[in-house]
Amino acid sequence: MVQVISVDAYREIVTDLLGHAPVTTVPLAEAAGLVLARDVFAGVALPPFDNSAMDGYAVRAADLAGAPVTLPVADDIPAGRVDIKPLAPGTVHRIMTGAPMPPGADAVVMVEHTDGGTADVRIDRAATANDHVRRTGEDVEKGSLALHAGTVLGHAQLGLAAAIGLAELPVYQPLSVLVVSTGTELVTAPDPLRHGQIYESNSVMLAAALRELGCRVEVVRSVVDDVEEFRGIVEPKLAGADLLVTSGGVSAGAYEVVKDALTARGVEFRKIAMQPGGPQGNGRWNGVPVVTLPGNPVSVLVSFEAFLRPALRTAMGHSGPGRRHVRARLTEDLSSPPGRRQYRRGFYLQAEGEVTGVVGPRGGPGSHLLAAFTQANCLIVLPEDVSEAAEGDEVDVLLL
Repeated sequence: MVQVISVDAYREIVTDLLGHAPVTTVPLAEAAGLVLARDVFAGVALPPFDNSAMDGYAVRAADLAGAPVTLPVADDIPAGRVDIKPLAPGTVHRIMTGAPMPPGADAVVMVEHTDGGTADVRIDRAATANDHVRRTGEDVEKGSLALHAGTVLGHAQLGLAAAIGLAELPVYQPLSVLVVSTGTELVTAPDPLRHGQIYESNSVMLAAALRELGCRVEVVRSVVDDVEEFRGIVEPKLAGADLLVTSGGVSAGAYEVVKDALTARGVEFRKIAMQPGGPQGNGRWNGVPVVTLPGNPVSVLVSFEAFLRPALRTAMGHSGPGRRHVRARLTEDLSSPPGRRQYRRGFYLQAEGEVTGVVGPRGGPGSHLLAAFTQANCLIVLPEDVSEAAEGDEVDVLLL
């Protein structure tokens, strides 16, 4: 008898199966979207020296007490200059944005508040110490924690890493996933269909979803329902994979190629208390983690969202599942098979000023109704102990 387990229990099994990706060091240009594996400390301060926040004149604020005043311009300081002369009392240095403050200066006067002179300059306003000066370490102090482990590296984080002098970062290595779709009935577009055949779509969906998570993906499409052919095609490719994900061939029919090929080879097949997506399998084949999904396209997508996506995010260092759950009121009655967690495609809307949004189904519960998924922005989740939900009832919604 096939074992039936809950969605939550199965998610934990898959999460444990995947474990954690190894840590590797990559150049900043290759780190976008990856997760930082260790805390990063600043080897330099930001800014690394006192510098001007404006184009203008570096001054001693005390020299401007009687403004307007005219003072000699003793030096020019462009950004990037390293031989900075001290500022003598009663003089100013013309200075550009980002240029180092000269010793003795304590403020910058914006060029807009002067006549812009180069030999002598008339300054129309008084200044206060620290006006328009960026102080050393004002943004990041040397030796301080700059980026926390677990941070997803976006453009701002990578910019900060570069600014503190780093060329590479320790990250969780993206997983290499082998995606295999099975079924003799499958045809790869643009080949013409014959009666009884359908176009293969599961591998396209899975590959896109996996790449969106940052995985590296290799795809094998439309493997026929022959055990030896399945093993012959897939087994040689396992050596380069961190995970094998299959679709199709795991149910109770007579031609379940994945189940027939992997039973007694380290993969266990189960029934999950969910709709759609009940038949599932997981384990290891030649040491490589394997997750086997059903063949119907909506079952594939729901399974991915219910347990595979959260497990992959955990494996690659993310701190949470990445999808938000909200409560919403149903716009129509729904029914669900008792004892199973049902996932219905839905459209969620929250009006401005409203605390609770509303949600209605898109399409029926059938696992073959893929077009309805393209019209959905969420999954309506009806728990195992709910068989009827009435219009106006609050339900759990997983935002996609």
